[in-house]
Amino acid sequence: MTARSRNRSNRLLNGCGSLSGGSPGFGHHAKEPVLLILHQAHSNPGAIGRELQNKGYPLDIRRPALGEQLPRTLERHAGAVMFGGPMSANDGEEYVRREINWLGVPLREQKPFLGICLGAQMLVKHLGGSVGFHDSGQVEIGYYPIEPTGLGRELVDWPNYVYQWHREGFSVPSGARLLAIGSLFKNQAICVGPAAFGFQFHPEITLAMVHRWTIRSAYRLVLPGAKDRPDHLSGHISHGHKVQSWLGRFLDRWLACSSFRGEAAVQRLAAE
Repeated sequence: MTARSRNRSNRLLNGCGSLSGGSPGFGHHAKEPVLLILHQAHSNPGAIGRELQNKGYPLDIRRPALGEQLPRTLERHAGAVMFGGPMSANDGEEYVRREINWLGVPLREQKPFLGICLGAQMLVKHLGGSVGFHDSGQVEIGYYPIEPTGLGRELVDWPNYVYQWHREGFSVPSGARLLAIGSLFKNQAICVGPAAFGFQFHPEITLAMVHRWTIRSAYRLVLPGAKDRPDHLSGHISHGHKVQSWLGRFLDRWLACSSFRGEAAVQRLAAE
């Protein structure tokens, strides 16, 4: 890519594109809250919640699985993050169906949305894609490498290793773009429209969460493909700080996505 075309692409991709840039320079007015959707009573938003609060965003935490309602519109929110959980996007519980259907709100309003693990799988189900187990029964539990696609490199810088905790993976539904891949579960990150992202991995993970998950759910560490507990801890020491540094930059640009409407640019780059 020439310097001229690179500058043109950076201008076009100022929203969902060129997410590797610095802070978009938000004003000094009070910021709208970010909606955080959690799935268990003891769950917390980890590093994502901390980063958002450090950036001045109030947190609106809701747990639909415990009967809390989701807003009918995000016009008073800066964006929404849907986190993971032990349930499946294929489960038949009413709150699972409600959450999947609710995803039409951020997509229709083109508000920043980020789905993490289960949240990404719910996004895929909303778009008509599939969620299912690995053909050979493998899982990803621990730190694993990922690699950006060509389009992914244009849109955002990526950490080399990320924390995983899942048995199911997702397809790339119609209208979505694949941004990052893995060797065991291929589809690791997608984007949809100008402001919606889905990550199979967990950028919100903290050292305290690694300890808690590997103790409370130690029985999953014997599943095929899972890393043992010492590998989780050493992996976090080696890679956790890099993911956290990346996360702060990503959240800055992600929250600016809906201001720039980058879908046309995404489509242009995909066609080049």
